[in-house]
Amino acid sequence: MRDDRTGDIGAGTSALRTVVGEDGGTMSGRADALLWDRVKRRLRTELGEDVFSSWFARVEFESADGATVTLSVPTRFLKSWIQAHYQEKLLTLWAADLASVRRVELIVRGASRPRVQPKTDKPAVTTQGAPAPAVAPTAAAAPAAMAAPRMENDAAGSPVDPRLSFETFCEGAANRVAYAAARAVAESISGRPTPFNPLYIHAGVGRGKTHLLHAIAQAARRADPNRRIVYLTAEHFMFRFVAALKNQSAIAFKEGLREIDLLLIDDLQFLQGKSVQQEFCHTLNALIDGARQVVVAADRPAADLETLDERVRSRLRGGVAFEIGAPELDLRRHILATRYAVAKAQNPGLDIPETILEYVAQSVVSNGRDLEGALNRLVAQWQFTNQAVTMASAEVTLRDLIGAREPRRVKIEDIQKVVASHYNVSKADLLSSRRTRTIVRPRQIAMYLSKTLTPRSLPEIGRRFGGRDHTTVLHAVRKVEELMQGDRTLAEEIELLKRMIDE
Repeated sequence: MRDDRTGDIGAGTSALRTVVGEDGGTMSGRADALLWDRVKRRLRTELGEDVFSSWFARVEFESADGATVTLSVPTRFLKSWIQAHYQEKLLTLWAADLASVRRVELIVRGASRPRVQPKTDKPAVTTQGAPAPAVAPTAAAAPAAMAAPRMENDAAGSPVDPRLSFETFCEGAANRVAYAAARAVAESISGRPTPFNPLYIHAGVGRGKTHLLHAIAQAARRADPNRRIVYLTAEHFMFRFVAALKNQSAIAFKEGLREIDLLLIDDLQFLQGKSVQQEFCHTLNALIDGARQVVVAADRPAADLETLDERVRSRLRGGVAFEIGAPELDLRRHILATRYAVAKAQNPGLDIPETILEYVAQSVVSNGRDLEGALNRLVAQWQFTNQAVTMASAEVTLRDLIGAREPRRVKIEDIQKVVASHYNVSKADLLSSRRTRTIVRPRQIAMYLSKTLTPRSLPEIGRRFGGRDHTTVLHAVRKVEELMQGDRTLAEEIELLKRMIDE
């Protein structure tokens, strides 16, 4: 039985030979329309009519020249959304028909459109996959290769935002060590082993781990333009691997990954699937054994990534891990001052009193993203009301971030996670029957904190710690209280754990 899709591709490829030169020259309008119509039909089939109508109905074909296909959209928002969610799918569908395609570029239609401009001998400089910078104007002039490190093979990476550089990163006590390690990796010489391999950075949301990965990619590219650098989210890695399997190009995908000099993987906690994790493990081993640098970021320590293959966790634990903590007061002030300076440059006349900025720095303590969100709200309030920002109006604008927020309800699972991370043991160790001192003391402290910070009963706490008896929990509570009376260092350590849990 004849496969319609295969026949369709074959017919399209045959037709293209009559209009595309051997050197991959510009296609005729007829061939352009033929390919774009075929790509749209497949998008409609794979995504469904509703999704296609929402995101692709207004996408238009502009040009296809050599390895680059250019599409246009009517709005910047639509461009950003398609780049973030569907750019790789577009590239895969185009490459299925025309193997020379290595890049799909999206532009916003405006007064000047590329296809009506007169041709010149100079190729246009474009930036793939990164939204137009709104904060750091100097980043707009970054070379295209720096804005989107990529490889000319099946291992092409996710877009890198030129705004997220070391220059725009706010350094403080909470992130200083991770920041220094990131700079050392970016400035290292390609091919030479570093003491930070793999470098593992973990932190809660909005604390700057993704910013550091983007900054490493850009700084490493500046230091050595020939260095092969790929930044990938875990989701992107999974998609590329599955697509390679479907396209029967898995070998090329694997070989491409193993040729990378610097691999950056973000949001590792989302890596799912046995075969995907196995391939990631093989890639990790091959790169590290070959003195290639790997940097990984996730939202928790490697030991707590319980859905991740144990071999991957073990390899990550064999490297160097740094945590980015909640920003301290001085860092929060620095973040606000930096972002406020940018906002003033973009909004002449903006005036937010120092006392209000200090109020925000004192009150929004969880992460830098919330701080930026609070400042953005105040700027929007000033823009939309055309009135001065006062303390009273700021309290109303930020009440869901500050005043109206209810006290956080602590869970036993949160306590176990924080204690395990602090003492460098796993959650499984806390719940196990092991009786070594390195496990018993953290377990007793976790039980003590569960009794003092939650309303749970002793029997319920015992059940949450591996089915232990309530008398075991009571003994742990009394033991920790006794130790705290004679050990001031332990008492301060437990107070620190309480603050970490409350954050």
